[in-house]
Amino acid sequence: MGKLFDNHNHSEFSFDGRRTSVRRAAQQAHDKGMGGLCFTDHCDFFVPGQKARRENLLKEVFDVKSQQAEIMSVRKDFPNLGIFKGAEIGMYCDCHEQIRKFLSDNEFDQIIASVHYIDDIDPFYGGYYQGKDWKQAYGHYLETIYEEMTWLGDFDIMGHYDYVARYAPYPQTSIYYKDFSDLFDQMLTYLAREGKALEINTKSYQDYNGRTPVLDKDILLRYKELGGEIISLGSDSHDPCRVGDKFEEYSEFVKSLGFKYLAHFEGRKLIQVAI
Repeated sequence: MGKLFDNHNHSEFSFDGRRTSVRRAAQQAHDKGMGGLCFTDHCDFFVPGQKARRENLLKEVFDVKSQQAEIMSVRKDFPNLGIFKGAEIGMYCDCHEQIRKFLSDNEFDQIIASVHYIDDIDPFYGGYYQGKDWKQAYGHYLETIYEEMTWLGDFDIMGHYDYVARYAPYPQTSIYYKDFSDLFDQMLTYLAREGKALEINTKSYQDYNGRTPVLDKDILLRYKELGGEIISLGSDSHDPCRVGDKFEEYSEFVKSLGFKYLAHFEGRKLIQVAI
């Protein structure tokens, strides 16, 4: 098996990265014998009012120059570890102009496109689910990802499509292809056609108050059937101990479905590493 790359990590430059640092995360990746990791700190130009008040935030945009300077400094101490510069773009319909300018003004190794906030709500706090059954809540979230990522276009990895299931109150803990086949066909066709990566975000598959979402293999198989072959592993770590979390398990899972490679990006160029 080739060395594994963690493509979704947060550092002290993210608003929620107080428990970690570029150096500590790099040390963890090195100690685990990984091939590399990318710091994709948060970039959300919109923050819902409830969260803005709790966190005293107006936006969640990191200092790119400081982040990249720290990455370049840490690289010198880990010459055999790939340490890459990235951003996780929080897509939101009212922030298109700011997102375009941010991407135009900065250079990264990779861009993750994600949806964190929807309908002026952060699902983490639960209000998004009120008045919706599970299918409405999950379906609306998937629709929003599709609409926003096809608008954006300028990204490498579609981040955590099942983020909305982590904090949901429903008995239906997971998002399955069979329940949203039309939506997934649109999303996966776009990713396959445009050469975008589908992320397996291992943070989604842990216990959330007695609910543990699972990764549906039929989503990956449908992506493969549609011509998609670019799979990215991301831990979504905010703590060094979670760098590369469960990567051996999920790389074997991907391999069992017939995928031959895992992907990361360097200078926005696709790199495939044999599993």
